[in-house]
Amino acid sequence: MDPPEGYRAEIIEGAIELSPTARRSHGLIANRVRRALDRFLDGSDYACYQDMNVIHNRRAWIPDAFVAPEDTEPCHDEDDMGVRADSVQLIVEVVSPGKRNQDRDRVKKRREYARAGIPVYVVIDDYDGEGAVTLFTEPRPEAADWGDIRRFAYGREVIIPEGAAKGFAIGEAITGPKRD
Repeated sequence: MDPPEGYRAEIIEGAIELSPTARRSHGLIANRVRRALDRFLDGSDYACYQDMNVIHNRRAWIPDAFVAPEDTEPCHDEDDMGVRADSVQLIVEVVSPGKRNQDRDRVKKRREYARAGIPVYVVIDDYDGEGAVTLFTEPRPEAADWGDIRRFAYGREVIIPEGAAKGFAIGEAITGPKRD
């Protein structure tokens, strides 16, 4: 599929969705996450990725950032379109403006990542009050939901509790300061 210029295509909950490419603030946060995760994971068997498909049941998502093994050769899907979801340790999405975009990251992708059994899902959301980071753990694939959901206002440090990025902190260096 060749989407129009300025858009990207993903298969979410069985439907092809076209999303506009990111705004500046979205890109800044996503790149801060990637750089910080690169530093945190340096020397381990894991790496942070952007602009790569995560595949589950022939569905493809393009997270803003995700953590998977440094060596993705054993993790690729059968069509070599991306990395299989079962090798992904952490996904981070940065919410974009607009109801449709917000619903995609807050609701649809939340369900998709739970169905895929992604161990940790993080939503960084400039549009949730004065800004919030929501941490989803304990995926329940059969329910397309999460066993543990914790929301933190910007200004608080959020620590990844498990997996390859255990101990990684998301704070003001990534989100920017708390908004008043």
